[in-house]
Amino acid sequence: MSKRLTIGLFGFGVVGQGLHDIISTKDLNIEIRKIAIKNPDKVRSLPETLFTTDGNVILNDPQINTIIELINDADAAYEIVTRALKSGKNVVSANKKMIAEHLDELVELQQKYGSSLLYEGSVCGSIPIIRNLEEYYDNELLHSISGIFNGSSNFILSKIANEGLEYAEALKQAQDLGFAEKDPILDVGGYDPKYKLIIAAAHAYGVFVNPADVLNIGIQNFSTADLKFAQEHQLKIKLVPTAKKLNDKELAMYVIPKLVPKSDFLYNVENEYNAVSVKAAFADQQLFYGKGAGGHPTGSAVLSDVAALRYDYRYEYKKFNHDSKLKLQNDHVIPVYIRYNNEDLINTIHFEFIAEQHKSIDLNYILGGIKISELILKKQNILNDGAFLAQAGALTEKF
Repeated sequence: MSKRLTIGLFGFGVVGQGLHDIISTKDLNIEIRKIAIKNPDKVRSLPETLFTTDGNVILNDPQINTIIELINDADAAYEIVTRALKSGKNVVSANKKMIAEHLDELVELQQKYGSSLLYEGSVCGSIPIIRNLEEYYDNELLHSISGIFNGSSNFILSKIANEGLEYAEALKQAQDLGFAEKDPILDVGGYDPKYKLIIAAAHAYGVFVNPADVLNIGIQNFSTADLKFAQEHQLKIKLVPTAKKLNDKELAMYVIPKLVPKSDFLYNVENEYNAVSVKAAFADQQLFYGKGAGGHPTGSAVLSDVAALRYDYRYEYKKFNHDSKLKLQNDHVIPVYIRYNNEDLINTIHFEFIAEQHKSIDLNYILGGIKISELILKKQNILNDGAFLAQAGALTEKF
């Protein structure tokens, strides 16, 4: 039998409203008792008595047994979630930055206080990837997980490639639709997919990784020259996070744009859609596909966690608890395309190999191999130059 959940909800933005819309259409033995908001003057569709600006009203209410945290502020979210777990309340969160930065501590709190934290909505919107990694692949050897984890960046790249929009115009459309924040750097800079990759890797490989140790280079320097290069080679550019098992002891993780060939599952993933590609030893390659941005898609993932809590579901972190031996390895070499403006930049970067170099009035680029550690070290120089970098395995295979 399912138990009744009495919910305290933090945040009533796009996802919070989407969640409420979905809950109101179903009979799930769930009651939203109180909603904490930041702005009391904003006109809302629900009765004023349902809202409060004091989070303590929710956290200290003994009748509330479940907290749903859907705010943007990672530090405030950490305070809410840790207090709730320590008080024995179960929690559902969609704050990928907070979870990625504190996952090892959050796991310890769950074990210590017997509470449960679920966060399907923090990774890839409506796609049920965490539960599948936790349950379906719990005994499977995974070679890699990768994909399109950020609907905002994919929307922007799709609009530029398919409709000829300029970068700024595509970004504004994403913001107007609620896919991207006013400050879009978390999305276009690759931070958002990095946090999601770290969370997914914890369930896929049993590793807890510090976000500062994982390379992320985004699409903020993407130009029409890069689009033309990709199209001439019948490729598409996608922002792709990757976690790849190198051997029995080492794992590589990084987030950079990728030149994707037609044979890749990700080639046809467009607009705000996300996709997770899982390559396994026995199940081979599988693709999970769905909307990764928007109130209702993410709200549906949050609701799936809430529904699971009615039956006392919790993550077991099986691979971490049973056989985690992997360590992050940043000496792995990535084949890349770098379009650059300044020759001085290239002279500062150590290439493991150079497959091709092109110089012209319109375009300067290099195809070559660079260690992840070198890219982490030179990342800011690359961005400051206005250079664009993308993984280019299909163009450098013979090397």
